Amino acid sequence: MNEIQAPKGVSEYYPPRSKNFEFIRETLISAARLSGYELMELPVFEETELFKRGVGESTDVVSKEMYTFEDRGGRSITLRPEGTAGVMRSVIQYNLDKGTLPVKVWYSGPFFRAERPQAGRYRQFYQLGIEAIGLPSPELDVEVIAVADRAFKKLGLSYRLDITSLGDSASRSAHRKDLVDFISKLDLDEATQKRAAINPLRLFDDKREEIISQMAKAPLLLDYLSMESAKSFSKVQELLGNLEIAFTVNPRMVRGLDYYTGTTFEFVSDKLGAQSGIGGGGRYDGLMAELGGSDISGIGFGLGIDRILLACEAEGLLPGENDSNSLDLFLISLGEENKDYVVKLLNDLRNAGISADMAYGDRALKGSMKAADKSGAKFAVVIGDGEISSGICALKDMKSGQSKEVRLSALAQEFAI
Repeated sequence: MNEIQAPKGVSEYYPPRSKNFEFIRETLISAARLSGYELMELPVFEETELFKRGVGESTDVVSKEMYTFEDRGGRSITLRPEGTAGVMRSVIQYNLDKGTLPVKVWYSGPFFRAERPQAGRYRQFYQLGIEAIGLPSPELDVEVIAVADRAFKKLGLSYRLDITSLGDSASRSAHRKDLVDFISKLDLDEATQKRAAINPLRLFDDKREEIISQMAKAPLLLDYLSMESAKSFSKVQELLGNLEIAFTVNPRMVRGLDYYTGTTFEFVSDKLGAQSGIGGGGRYDGLMAELGGSDISGIGFGLGIDRILLACEAEGLLPGENDSNSLDLFLISLGEENKDYVVKLLNDLRNAGISADMAYGDRALKGSMKAADKSGAKFAVVIGDGEISSGICALKDMKSGQSKEVRLSALAQEFAI
């Protein structure tokens, strides 16, 4: 019988590497919470129409990469390829936009795109995203960028921040006219022409060399910004400078989704080769109205946990598999007759908030000490007849090898903060 394996292109994490995955995810979540963002837990599948309208039919995500199927009720369902559209649907459905603005939420979990698997690009991947909805404020733009910057600095991760502005509707309308005229004179295949007809900005995101070379002299949206858009983008740059967040203005960046407007940005690592993007986002004026809600603005990002993990590993930033373990204490029973005592003590320690484990099975002392070492626990205690009768044990520091006598009844107090 053939061995059943995970589907190709799925990113999954198991011990000990899962500890580092969890460490990165919690660091990103912590940065979001520090800025007042609250959890929004979203379904992993939605009606297909949400992504067609929200993400844009001209995007590769919608036209090529979505996992779409018909459910038993005959409805077209899609595994979520990104997070923002789902957040907007939830905000509209539960009237969150009718309360205090901005609505500030974070979300995390798996996302799905039917791509060709390669290092850093998966068919199931993990993201942490935030959204700030309701106010078209450059200060909010900078806050969103600063959340990611704070998390990256906490990790010690080096990165480059590229920013641009995709302007307002007046800016894009003026630019589109000249861009369409420029594109009409290019030698493009039929499929590319169709994409350009839906959204001509998509050609700036095309990675084919023949398209890149033809678009080298294309008119740039930054040169068409309205006075209001230019003023807002200038303020974003000023505030980033005040916060000492380094950035580069990239006038050719459009990102991969159609809903972006105004401030748009991408975080890039130089440690990942072709898949260098570790996250990005931007403002999306009009997206909520397009999905049937209020005509209010929003801004957010999605950070790729998989790629951030790869970048941190490349820079040697993550703790060793043992060092990242939060286990405080490992208990070892000498003799089968003492296991009941150890099981009860273990449960009492856990109830007291101490992270603890024990040696299971019939291992000898040497094997049990190896298990303690492998667990990554900070301390270990061996409990036999003598320890139980005297009520005193030797608490061994697994790193230094030194021990000190501690009363079993006071063992939990040794780890009290």
